Amino acid sequence: MGDRWHVEVDRSVCIGSGMCVNHAPEGFALDSARQSHPVLAESDANEKVLAAAEGCPVEAIAIALLGTGEPVFPPEE
Repeated sequence: MGDRWHVEVDRSVCIGSGMCVNHAPEGFALDSARQSHPVLAESDANEKVLAAAEGCPVEAIAIALLGTGEPVFPPEE
């Protein structure tokens, strides 16, 4: 069984670029205020969701391992 992730978007940082929706349309959606949110807060590990987080121009997306909270993105420095 693969990893499960908790995905969050910091809406105070999100600028509504839509890059996350372009990278992972099944993982993210924009609301009427053009703010991003994950379609599901908990999901299986997914390369497209990771690419969306890495491609966010303001790093508003955080991914952590479900259960442990260990960061997947952004990585701890």
